[in-house]
Amino acid sequence: MLPSSTNNLMGRCFLLLLLTSFATAQTSEQRATHYLESIRKQPPLLLAFVHDLPKGGDLHNHLDGAIYAEDLIDFAADGSLCVDRTSSRLLAPPCDSCELYTAKPAARCAYADHVLYNQMVDAWSMRNWRPGDESGHDHFFSTFDKFGLASHTHVAEAIAAAINRAGMDHLQYVELMHTADAGAASRLAEKVEWTSDFAKMRDALLAAGMKDVASETGKRLAAEDARAKEILKCGTPDSAPGCNVTVRYLYQVLRGLPPQVVFAQILLGFELASSDPHFVGLNLVMPEDWYVPIHDFNQHMAMLDYLHGVYPKVHISLHAGELTMGLVPPEDLTYHIRSSVERGHAERIGHGVSVMNEKDPIALLHEMAERNVLVEIALTSNDMILGVSGDDHPLPIYMKYGVPVALATDDEGVSRSDMTHEYLRAVETYHLSYADLKRMARQSLEHSFLPGQSLWTDTKLVFRMAPPCAGDAANPEKPSAACTEFLTANQRAHEQWKLETEFAKFEKKY
Repeated sequence: MLPSSTNNLMGRCFLLLLLTSFATAQTSEQRATHYLESIRKQPPLLLAFVHDLPKGGDLHNHLDGAIYAEDLIDFAADGSLCVDRTSSRLLAPPCDSCELYTAKPAARCAYADHVLYNQMVDAWSMRNWRPGDESGHDHFFSTFDKFGLASHTHVAEAIAAAINRAGMDHLQYVELMHTADAGAASRLAEKVEWTSDFAKMRDALLAAGMKDVASETGKRLAAEDARAKEILKCGTPDSAPGCNVTVRYLYQVLRGLPPQVVFAQILLGFELASSDPHFVGLNLVMPEDWYVPIHDFNQHMAMLDYLHGVYPKVHISLHAGELTMGLVPPEDLTYHIRSSVERGHAERIGHGVSVMNEKDPIALLHEMAERNVLVEIALTSNDMILGVSGDDHPLPIYMKYGVPVALATDDEGVSRSDMTHEYLRAVETYHLSYADLKRMARQSLEHSFLPGQSLWTDTKLVFRMAPPCAGDAANPEKPSAACTEFLTANQRAHEQWKLETEFAKFEKKY
């Protein structure tokens, strides 16, 4: 028999071993979870936590609206544009002098005129907006016409600014919505006679040169994309954070235009997504409550339905349900989301705020979960434009019914937000757990329109890795040969693996 002192020593060693084993058994994910819970009521620490959190992708990001007003003023000054001192709308030169109270000063005059500078920032964004004579909805959407001349002539600079902010925000993938053809589809539509026979309309547009428009659009965007990388100094020791962000594009259809133009743009979107790797899908934009988008909604769904039959592999994401009671008549709240999924073939829905006003909303939620349709949640945008936030927002309802969700910025420059603050708002408002945040980031890449297989074979209740990489989950920085081969062959899985690597690094800090 061992002496009692030896027994005590062995007991202490065994206890230490148990404690060490328990600490080891606590996964890095659990430690991150516990840390988040410990700082939940300390906003500065919470902000730092969500800032450093790997966030995957931003799937709902309008290029024009992503740019902060300060950058847009620089673009306007560089382009020698003028500004209407009363409305803050940009105008073509010649401009008036920079003397105070001239009606049409040069945009560069704002650098030495703090009143003009601040007026332009406020007019081109939601900064300092207060409820009053103008609704948040109207102020928000009025900004685009005011600064449009600057953003349309500085596309490369806008891309660089948008993806660099994404990189600073610990995003790794962005799908930018961009009407990249500079009006070419609209001009082509004017050359053909409108008919609601979509097959004939498509044939006429193709005969008039739609494939040439697609080719030129692709070349133009490739050049802008390359220029953006030069601006960010990619490939040099001074490369900016945006150089680490993978960017793809959704062709942005302006659904408030005449039907022949909308059809031409939708067709161009399908053609681009079928032929150019920069474009991974299309989306229909402009305020859902305006007359033409409401009046022509069913016709737009019919266009998508027909063209989806012709181009079945092209991905579609649609704005739907960016509506509230009182903004439109009650009957217009009852079908946009369901129709976008069933007739518009949307794989993702942007906003989806009015889902509980849809006919049989619970059945719709079950259908969306079954079809694995993701909702792009834009909390700040929905608050500013629609006045919907907190308990009135359907985010918790989507999560309750198993509908996949991912946070999105929408128009972060106009909203004066970023993805970090979208996550912060979600955590503070809905008491989301670390597991919830991690699921959202993973879902953003799972539902990206990148080509190739997913890293995951299951994402419903748990995330299960595809067989080639299942054995490498514990050490994502050094995947096996089989896993590396799989990741190389599948762009989507490759981006997802990068996210897992970033999560592993992030969680080691806790």
